[in-house]
Amino acid sequence: MNLYDAIKEMRRLSAEGECFSFTFMSYNSTAGTSDGIVSVLHGRLLKRERKEHHRHAEIVEAYLNLDTMESRRFYQPLLMTFNGQKVTLE
Repeated sequence: MNLYDAIKEMRRLSAEGECFSFTFMSYNSTAGTSDGIVSVLHGRLLKRERKEHHRHAEIVEAYLNLDTMESRRFYQPLLMTFNGQKVTLE
């Protein structure tokens, strides 16, 4: 599945109140480090952040992990799977 199609579907499902699973490679831009692959079994995207609040807002997605009720972020290009399907940058 293409990255942009995956993000579009994630947004659609989130708007409908549905949850989905996804994995991504973690990345801390401040420290320049990664803690490896993050798996979210039940997640939902949150409202996009404004550029004034996050310098990479155009490529960052905020999400809610429904299992832990934590809100987190991931970089779109680091999305690896969506609902069990491999995500590619095409």
